[in-house]
Amino acid sequence: MSFGLADKTIQLINLVFSEYEDIEEVIIYGSRVKGSFKNGSDIDLTLKGKDLTLKTMFSIEDKLDDLLLPYTIDISIFSQINNSELIDHINRLGEVFYQK
Repeated sequence: MSFGLADKTIQLINLVFSEYEDIEEVIIYGSRVKGSFKNGSDIDLTLKGKDLTLKTMFSIEDKLDDLLLPYTIDISIFSQINNSELIDHINRLGEVFYQK
């Protein structure tokens, strides 16, 4: 699935994730999975893996920002999400975007 994103865009984003050993899987969720996205809709991604830290997440955000993509990319660490409705949404509708 392309989630309304060009293959090149997906490859560039996944190249960033591949630089981090702690990332086991990245899940995409939200409008990009539901098919209700519009041009310029953000990309909602959550990271799964052992020992993921905010420092790692901020480093990833910086590298993704350096790609100069025309999207806002919202990153979270799944194990640190406290919103039960969001966790349920990700578990029900989320799809694998990157896997080690």
